[in-house]
Amino acid sequence: MKKLITLVCLSLLKITPFTVFAQNPIIQTKYTADPAPMVYNDTLYLYTSHDEDNANGFLMKDWLLYTTTDMVNWKDHGVVASLENFNWVKHDNGAWAVQCIYRNGKFYLYCPIHGQGIGVLMADSPYGPFHDPLGKKLIKDDHVWNDIDPTPFIDDDGQAYLYFGNPDVYHVKLNEDMISYSGEVKKQSIHPYLYQEGPWMFKHKGRYYLAFASTCCPEGIGYAMAENPEGPWITAGEIMPRTEKSRGNHPGIVDYKGHTYVFGLNYDIMHYDTYEHHERRSVSVAEMEYNPDGTIKMIPYWPKEGVKQLEPLNPYNRVEAETMAWGLGVKTEKFKNGGLYVTKIDDGDSIIVRGADFGYSGAKKFTANIMPFNNEGGNIEIHLDSSHGPLVGILKVKPNSDKKYKEISCPVKGAMGVHDIFFIFHGNEKKDLFDFDYWKFDSREKNHSKEKI
Repeated sequence: MKKLITLVCLSLLKITPFTVFAQNPIIQTKYTADPAPMVYNDTLYLYTSHDEDNANGFLMKDWLLYTTTDMVNWKDHGVVASLENFNWVKHDNGAWAVQCIYRNGKFYLYCPIHGQGIGVLMADSPYGPFHDPLGKKLIKDDHVWNDIDPTPFIDDDGQAYLYFGNPDVYHVKLNEDMISYSGEVKKQSIHPYLYQEGPWMFKHKGRYYLAFASTCCPEGIGYAMAENPEGPWITAGEIMPRTEKSRGNHPGIVDYKGHTYVFGLNYDIMHYDTYEHHERRSVSVAEMEYNPDGTIKMIPYWPKEGVKQLEPLNPYNRVEAETMAWGLGVKTEKFKNGGLYVTKIDDGDSIIVRGADFGYSGAKKFTANIMPFNNEGGNIEIHLDSSHGPLVGILKVKPNSDKKYKEISCPVKGAMGVHDIFFIFHGNEKKDLFDFDYWKFDSREKNHSKEKI
């Protein structure tokens, strides 16, 4: 009966329920690589390395953090750690692929600094601040240039391991403190076929898996399986075959809310500007599935239409402007006291937030915290479902001589049901119109939580 009433209401309101998908690559405001997902307290945390905007070869100085609860809209938390966290690091480049893991109330971030070894940072929160508990590199060996792409893993019996290496696979047994290890650094006796770098260790239904970036270049994602966390590893196939569409790759695999996701990278955002090759990469994601025998179904290439949204976004809560599904053309920067804002907003730029549930009665007002950046101000057009979809409101941003953030509002009409929100920015001065901190809608109902679709 409840389902029938819902369908009748949707019909009367001419609201069509639809499935919302992410769009790959999932981050557009910065160049991101080497995705490392971690689930903690019902939130998916995605740590990435960071290619600078002007990178030709690898130019990597820090690590970034993004979070989501719906797999479609991602909140940018900016730089979570950098080479400056290590006083023993002597260069300003080489912040390669990290991975974070939780144990005993602490978060451990394993950081390779190319040519200088693997360090480890600790924090009480997944957001940091992180600090170096050792004051030196973690791994002591004679192949420091090969010590990259660490992947920590804690088995069901509590034993922790750290895997790493290019072009060979190494591992050590970590102690319970996660910042020291026992025994020797061991090299895998059987080299998985096509293994190049970027190992990612995980376990599924009693089987051990080692995913990796396959032989360069280009790189796909291969994987091997074992009955023991120390191997021997038997190559099982490819999760994603090598393709000229992407020179590099780096897997990150996680179970979240009943689904398994594989993250990797490509150069698709850079290709909006140029097909001349630079190391300016972008993270993408796809859902991963297993065959009955435990092998993994192949994914041809990162689908443009990415994974399904897991839950709708509530537009009646305060939403940080740096939370978005798509934001090509804009940038994010950090306030001095923490938190981020959207900046470098030019005429014609846009932010897309997917799958916002306005409920049956809909929204009546839109409010945003804005700081005008020029003498002309500008407008934010609010469209539904596409840049040319229904226009439900226009927020007029007037010049502000004191250069301070202010909440400004506009009426909204016609926003009901579940829709993608397109914020389209316009202004006469064309560039640097204003900075954008956060936004929210007001519902026509006092208790909108009871009338969700």
